[in-house]
Amino acid sequence: MSLSVVPAAIDALLAILRTGLDPNDLTVLDGPTLNDVPEDVVFVGYQPGADAAVAVQQDFAYAGARRRDEEFEIHGLIESRSGDTDMAARRARAFEILGLIETALRATDAAPEAPTLNGTVLWAHLTAGSLLQDQTPDGAVVGLAWTISCRARI
Repeated sequence: MSLSVVPAAIDALLAILRTGLDPNDLTVLDGPTLNDVPEDVVFVGYQPGADAAVAVQQDFAYAGARRRDEEFEIHGLIESRSGDTDMAARRARAFEILGLIETALRATDAAPEAPTLNGTVLWAHLTAGSLLQDQTPDGAVVGLAWTISCRARI
């Protein structure tokens, strides 16, 4: 029996996003990177200044202590940048990408297991976001920190 489904859930989320988001348009990264990033990028398991990549809580599922419920939040970041100072365009793009992530987590005929992160959790859904904006010497940068909340039985 596994102590946690978090590693498998993150792997499943990465697979769903890498399949569901256009790789010509977006790069999906597992955690932070030391490399330069393209104009539009999705980080899974990373938010600048965050205390944790994933926050986890567990409790007994019922009397007898045979199973546990695990609730956790996977944190991530969308970053959209360009060489110009058009903040409105970057902001619109970041929210467009957030919509793509939310859509990728919905059940479809092609991906019926998406809301369960391919069966790793009971459910997962987008629950929070925070907008970050900055003008840098290289142009406008918009970050949109997001949280996907999950529940599993282990």
